[in-house]
Amino acid sequence: MTWNIEEVERNLEKAFDENSEQKLLDLLKKNTFLFYELVERKYTMQPIFHEVEFGNKYRCDFLWLSDRSDYPQWVLVEIEKPQGTLFNQNKSVSNYLKKGIEQVDNWRRYFAQYPSEKERIFKAKNLKFRYILIIGNKEEWEKTEFSKNWRAYNDEKIEIRTMDVFKRAIENLKKNPKEFFCFEENPITKNSKELEKYIEKNSFTRFLG
Repeated sequence: MTWNIEEVERNLEKAFDENSEQKLLDLLKKNTFLFYELVERKYTMQPIFHEVEFGNKYRCDFLWLSDRSDYPQWVLVEIEKPQGTLFNQNKSVSNYLKKGIEQVDNWRRYFAQYPSEKERIFKAKNLKFRYILIIGNKEEWEKTEFSKNWRAYNDEKIEIRTMDVFKRAIENLKKNPKEFFCFEENPITKNSKELEKYIEKNSFTRFLG
């Protein structure tokens, strides 16, 4: 086994119990298999990169290229604290949820306002993005009909997933370790400097432009 799954499981629970975003981010950097449920084409999994800055103003927690059959796209992921209230008693969006939504919306607006940044960062003009916000747990999102409906409606712009995706990744690895062979090729995430090298090296990304 490439990863110490028992240790990962303990550290994930610790990050959740302490409600530590930083401990969760550090754990994700070292264990790419935790992104298993978020990856569409698992058998052609590409490297995952962490802390990629956009114009020295915004930063994406994690991103990777999804080698889809119809059209490749870059997947951009924002991670929030493991626990938090999603909605106030008057059904208004909490600061916890508002912060996560604003982070991802900032990326979307930035690339819309400065299209040249797409080419500078990804070396292509015409790009498709998949935006993912990981926030809250399953119980919190399913607490009321309002919260479930709000999530479904906003999924049209930003894909909202719960922290449970990481727990399910651990369970999947325990049951079907052979399904993770592509993740074993890149067991830890890479930094933004390595992203530049990856884009330059892989000419298949260029037809995106």
